[in-house]
Amino acid sequence: MDNKQSISVMIVDDELFFRGLLRDILTRAGFAVVAEANNGADAVEMFRQHSPDVVLMDIYMPGRNGIESTGDIVAMNREAKILICSGVGFDQDLDAAMQAGAKGVIYKPFYEEEVVDTIRKALL
Repeated sequence: MDNKQSISVMIVDDELFFRGLLRDILTRAGFAVVAEANNGADAVEMFRQHSPDVVLMDIYMPGRNGIESTGDIVAMNREAKILICSGVGFDQDLDAAMQAGAKGVIYKPFYEEEVVDTIRKALL
């Protein structure tokens, strides 16, 4: 997976602003955004349909949250690379997300270099 162009990413966030910001960062970095979801239930279905290399998953969403959805996706595919997107200071929830199978965390506000580096590390 050395070629960024071959890396497919799904963005899951209930906030259109954050999805757009991540889409812009990923597109500039050469990643392929193959799907977007605004809730956890749709994320699970879109993962099933698109099988992205990486999922960027917001932790707090109405309905099915990022922790539950991470567990659902990992139950479907133990090799899934899910990175939780979260604000700073929610250690308990981040621990739960990691226990559910997340491979790392990208903190809001998003910085392009951090997003790209965290995705690369998840794919190692």
